[in-house]
Amino acid sequence: MAVHRVAVLALDGATPLDLAIPAQIFNARPETPYETTLCALDAQVATSAGFSLVAGGGLDEVRDADTVIVPGFEPIVRPPDAVLDVLAEVRARGRRTVSICTGAFALAEAGILDGLHATTHWRHVGELERGFPAVTVDRDVLYVDQGDVLTSAGVCCGIDLCLHILRRDLGAGIANEIARGLVAAPHRDGGQAQYVPAPVAVAGDASLSATRAWALERLAEPLTLPVLARHAGLSQRTFIRRFGEETGTTPLRWLLGARLGRARELLETTDQPVDRVASDCGLGTATNLRLHFRRALDTTPTAYRRTFRTPGPARRPSP
Repeated sequence: MAVHRVAVLALDGATPLDLAIPAQIFNARPETPYETTLCALDAQVATSAGFSLVAGGGLDEVRDADTVIVPGFEPIVRPPDAVLDVLAEVRARGRRTVSICTGAFALAEAGILDGLHATTHWRHVGELERGFPAVTVDRDVLYVDQGDVLTSAGVCCGIDLCLHILRRDLGAGIANEIARGLVAAPHRDGGQAQYVPAPVAVAGDASLSATRAWALERLAEPLTLPVLARHAGLSQRTFIRRFGEETGTTPLRWLLGARLGRARELLETTDQPVDRVASDCGLGTATNLRLHFRRALDTTPTAYRRTFRTPGPARRPSP
């Protein structure tokens, strides 16, 4: 299995959690092809938390990587020209460039985001818009996938983006398994609105996570809005409002995403016919499954299975 080299490029003032997310998710495992190196302009990197890290690689390793990930950093200042030149070179060679949180400012300074959609931490979207008018900034998303250029919103949204990359590279089965090991949601719908400061919850308010977990175990069943609200012990109106506050999306949109995720995993890991997959994930018929696959993934269930239903070692991602 060919190695896919991932360079995590730490800038001065790097956010430790932003560094740890790709290091953990793209850690070498028997079922994945990743080889991840912490890289920096200088061997020692000062983090935003007040301690320093020693990088195992330099700009040469960034230049040779298949995927370059720039974690967030603060204060947000223009990176050295040597760093920007390497980032631009990597992009010009068609390699994948990724940012987490304020790492988007480094990609923008290198000209990588010009003409593209991108995002960053909700506190800094205005600053990104003002500083880089050639970039279309999406304010209310967890991450933006522009093919070989991907950006995430603040901090923990880096988990969502890295799992998305895993899913793209190796399929939902492996991504879901690694997500379970991290005790993270394999896929979250919603946007940054759920993180923007909001009034404190009223005393006695409880999370709807139990209802979401209950629903995930019953995706094949007819889970209507009244059924979900009844399980939560709320009126439908209150349930919709609370669900949106917690997830940034609607109950039915979340449910569709969960069912598509289940369908992808069944297509990868079983030989069930498409109509059985559609039934088991709650989408009813093969025709309905094909419709939603085409809308969400721009492919068919059969083509998806042909791509990801591969026995033996995991496939390597495209360089």
